[in-house]
Amino acid sequence: MSSEDSGTDKLPHSAPLSGPLNKRVTRKSTRFNVPEPSSSKDDGYVELTLDVSDDSVAVHSLKAANGGDLEEDPELSFLAKGLEKRTTLGSLMARNASAKIRQVSHELKRLTSFSKKPVRSDRTKSGAAHALKGLKFISKTDGGHGWAAVEKRFDEITGSNNGFLPRERFGECIGMESKEFAGLLFDALARNRNFHGDSIDKARLKEFWDQISNQSFDARLQTFFDMVDKDADGRITEEEVKEIISLSASANKLSNIQKQAEEYAALIMEELDPDNLGYIMINNLEMLLLQAPSQSVRGESRNLSQMISQKLKPTHDHNPVRRFYGDTKYFLVDNWQRVWVMALWIGAMCGLFAYKYVEYRRRKDVFDVMGHCVCFAKGAAETLKLNMALVLLPVCRNTITWLRNKTKLGVVVPFDDNLNFHKVIAVGISIGVGIHGIAHLACDFPRLLRAKPDEYKPMIKYFGEQHHSYWHFVRHVEGITGIVMVVLMAIAFTLATPWFRRGKMKNLPEPLKKLTGFNAFWYSHHLFVIVYTLLIVHGIKLFLTEKFYKKTTWMYLAVPVFLYLCERLTRLLRSSIKAVTIQKVAVYPGNVLALHMSKPHGFRYKSGQYMFVNCAAVSPFEWHPFSITSAPGDEYLSVHIRTLGDWTRQLRTVFSEVCQQPTNGKSGLLRADYLQGSDNPNFPRVLIDGPYGAPAQDYKKYEVVLLVGLGIGATPMISIVKDIVNNIKAKEEEGGEEMSGLENGNGAAISKSNPSNSKRRLENFKTRRAYFYWVTREQGSFDWFKGIMNEVAEMDHNHVIELHNYCTSVYEEGDARSALITMLQSLNHAKNGIDVVSGTRVKSHFAKPDWRRVYKQIAVNHNNARVGVFYCGAPALTKELRQLASDFSRKTSTKFDFHKENF
Repeated sequence: MSSEDSGTDKLPHSAPLSGPLNKRVTRKSTRFNVPEPSSSKDDGYVELTLDVSDDSVAVHSLKAANGGDLEEDPELSFLAKGLEKRTTLGSLMARNASAKIRQVSHELKRLTSFSKKPVRSDRTKSGAAHALKGLKFISKTDGGHGWAAVEKRFDEITGSNNGFLPRERFGECIGMESKEFAGLLFDALARNRNFHGDSIDKARLKEFWDQISNQSFDARLQTFFDMVDKDADGRITEEEVKEIISLSASANKLSNIQKQAEEYAALIMEELDPDNLGYIMINNLEMLLLQAPSQSVRGESRNLSQMISQKLKPTHDHNPVRRFYGDTKYFLVDNWQRVWVMALWIGAMCGLFAYKYVEYRRRKDVFDVMGHCVCFAKGAAETLKLNMALVLLPVCRNTITWLRNKTKLGVVVPFDDNLNFHKVIAVGISIGVGIHGIAHLACDFPRLLRAKPDEYKPMIKYFGEQHHSYWHFVRHVEGITGIVMVVLMAIAFTLATPWFRRGKMKNLPEPLKKLTGFNAFWYSHHLFVIVYTLLIVHGIKLFLTEKFYKKTTWMYLAVPVFLYLCERLTRLLRSSIKAVTIQKVAVYPGNVLALHMSKPHGFRYKSGQYMFVNCAAVSPFEWHPFSITSAPGDEYLSVHIRTLGDWTRQLRTVFSEVCQQPTNGKSGLLRADYLQGSDNPNFPRVLIDGPYGAPAQDYKKYEVVLLVGLGIGATPMISIVKDIVNNIKAKEEEGGEEMSGLENGNGAAISKSNPSNSKRRLENFKTRRAYFYWVTREQGSFDWFKGIMNEVAEMDHNHVIELHNYCTSVYEEGDARSALITMLQSLNHAKNGIDVVSGTRVKSHFAKPDWRRVYKQIAVNHNNARVGVFYCGAPALTKELRQLASDFSRKTSTKFDFHKENF
């Protein structure tokens, strides 16, 4: 490095200096050597000329030593633009100015010391390319099109303000939800233009919008910098960093980060201000943004990815016959189990209806009076007998669990759809009741009243002497039982609809609100005890049938009713015998209650299964299903219950009363632990019944699994994740050491006392790779399974499980409102190994996952494999995940089997 004094000049006020007009200014030039193979002596030098006065430093010029033009090098030209900004040092002495020169010189030398391209400003690499797409102030805007919507909103808002938009409504006008962030952006844009008002007209708004929607990364970076740099001195202090962290956390609903804003501000300053100058510059922010991690796909994987993308492009076959054939074929391949079951059921109903229709069509004495009406009524009645029997079978959970675990019927029978089939049969019952009731009440009885005496004579032995009163036919046992059954079924069916069961009817009068929620559904469904009793009476007292062996209603119902009664008796006995002791209670953010309880002797279950929970302190009769979140190898049972209805709300209240603030770093907002020999809290009595089979328990059949949980829907997946780690560990040990407590293929514990038997059982475990995606709206939700996430991250040495946490309250990566959160996340995870959003070792993602990209990545990584996709959560995502599984299965060599939890 060499430097020279270029003399002393008096510079005009327009020069980038601060302080009085006439000051002694020294011009210094410095040349830095950049080692590169070059034929020219000066090709490796950069010459920097500074103007130095007593209290200020300014850049005079930055050029190549050989006189070349730096504009050809975008990296150095960007640096020059940044350095040409005025750098005010206030009242610093000359030695501080010299220190500044040395600092700038050191930075320049560091940035230009690489042989080819400077890492900091290399915008050609994939990580930088990802970062350059960031700092978007408005999501998905394309400038001109976006302005039309903004202009329209401006006109609506300013209609009563004489054409001026107030600062507090700036965010609303430009479509930015966070008012505080929008206000800060307004201030930065106004400050940049020396504008000091609190309201703007349309012309000024257009200027602001043009800068906001500018696609230049440099412009976006400068705008973001100006937002943070409130005093416009070209520097960002720690206090300003703290303020923008707090604001960004508020905009993204990250309360934990907001509380620790001061700590995180210190972390950023430590990273970007290693010389403890007390401030950072715009180039520091750029450097941090361009360090975004990249995930590149190379070689065969890149080619395969491109091939998959090409195959997945939507195509339209113009031949309707071929298109119909293709759609039908794919539908049958995806749903053949459901198709044959539905076809068998519909065929049985059609056969029974036709059988009864023909039977009464041939009964001349009856048909001559009542005509086809009686044929329809009796045909519908026969289908009702079948459906009233079948509707009980899908809710015989013990039987279904036994068939799923002990037989191979699961290959051809879709046990996962038991509740869906229950609902379909209920629809069939509704249709049958409608046809049967209307045919009798609106057709048969009026025809009997209008029949001539000679025509009615054969009916006397069935209905007695002819009456002219309609109620003569209704007041019989058959009529009364029929009407009462219809009323009770109408009540039960109505309260079972999603609007009432999930409490979505918000506009009901206060007295009627008690008819909504799970309690109303649960109690109304037990009206079917009365319905089945009346149905048997109704079937015995049939019109038009005298011989007992032809009164077949009880024959249809005998086996299903007996099986269902055995189910309820088994549940009652098992729950009373298998007593549990509450060991730990924790109340987490998001209204989630975690219960840890003792495992009853002989209670064997598989990951992904569920059990019923009863708490007499809330309701002695209600049982509610919850996924088991503990792994089969754990010494305890655990469930996580989110407050969504009246029963869960009361349960949380009951347990919260015995909880206290956690101590010694324990998790939860409230917590209570059972300690041996201590003065323990008086926990309410809890009964359990189970376990019961669920789709997720079949994950072991697949070498690759994709686990997706939305919110509290992560509960069955958490158990699976823990179990995979345990089984992988057991596979590695194989000698039998430390294998106690692991699950085998049948849900039993693996004992180290019999290594050969354990080895044989572990052969049922096929999973070699798992992808877990947990999507939640609230940052506090990650506290539910923080310990489990950290445990998996520490134990999974072979990276069998890929964990992905998504927080949808945070704006998508690349949005300016989450930019500082992204920077902070990268810094803290690199330094401490902890994610600032989830508080775990698993790094979180923002916004919603791109599910197509998720499927595509798995297809690329696991060519020719069969992947099990297990989903638990809101129904809205079911269609998308199932459709993607179908699309990728058809068009790639990777096959995806989709399963959804339905209990």
